[in-house]
Amino acid sequence: MPTALPRLSDDRLRPLAAAYATSLAAARTRIWIGAGGIVALVLVSGWFAEVDLVRMFGRIGTFTDYIGRIFVFDNGDNVGRFVLVAPGEWMWGLAHWSKLILETLLIAYSGTILGAIGGFVLSFMSARNLGRAPLMRGGVKRLLEICRTVPELVFALVFVIAFGLGALPGVLAIAIHTTGALGKLFAEVVENIDMKPVEGTTAAGGSWWQTVRFAVVPQVLSNFASYTLLRFEINVRGASVMGFVGAGGIGQDLIEAIRKFYYADVSAILVLIILTVMVIDLGTERLRHRFIAREAHA
Repeated sequence: MPTALPRLSDDRLRPLAAAYATSLAAARTRIWIGAGGIVALVLVSGWFAEVDLVRMFGRIGTFTDYIGRIFVFDNGDNVGRFVLVAPGEWMWGLAHWSKLILETLLIAYSGTILGAIGGFVLSFMSARNLGRAPLMRGGVKRLLEICRTVPELVFALVFVIAFGLGALPGVLAIAIHTTGALGKLFAEVVENIDMKPVEGTTAAGGSWWQTVRFAVVPQVLSNFASYTLLRFEINVRGASVMGFVGAGGIGQDLIEAIRKFYYADVSAILVLIILTVMVIDLGTERLRHRFIAREAHA
């Protein structure tokens, strides 16, 4: 049967309440200090970056005006009218743009596959728990850091200079950046595996590669696939702007429309890119959830 808890006397409660109040006050003080530090860092960063808040808020109407203009025809028979009034005129380049979006998807797909292969191989070499030489492990980690630190557009620009315009520079740029990003994520997955199968394979005389093949890969494969699908979503967005530097895809037509002030074309291309990314996100999300569920029931 439930029984009432005895109430402590005021003499015993008083020091406990004081200690709780002191602890609560200290926690609030830490929160305020942390918030103040963040605000101070933001202000200092803005000062170094020469952010002009007055100018930014004073001209924010220019941004909203541009957003409004891209959804209104600026030439032809429907000047000044909303683009959905004449969808055929708005999407006049649908066939051409669809081919470029398909090229964008292929750039992202090829770059993701190549990057996933590179990250797969290098992740085992950079994982701390698989016993590789510290010098080699450190070198692989630095290589992965370089690959994911340099922006994709910088890689793409370099490859455009080297190989010329086209999809190849975009594929190589995404592949290198994906290698760095997935290599780190894969290595973290490897470092959290159950080491008993590894110890058993090693005790049975298995080589390092045999240990990785039979004791490590079965544990991490579903997580690797999930991270690769997530990266593919990111790469589709990245491949959409590769054309800004001539590395193929829909980005070339988008930047041309922006520079020439073809407002309706800008919105049409942006809508197609957004719809494509949405479809990719929904599809890969379902696949990732299946891999996660399979891992949970394994």
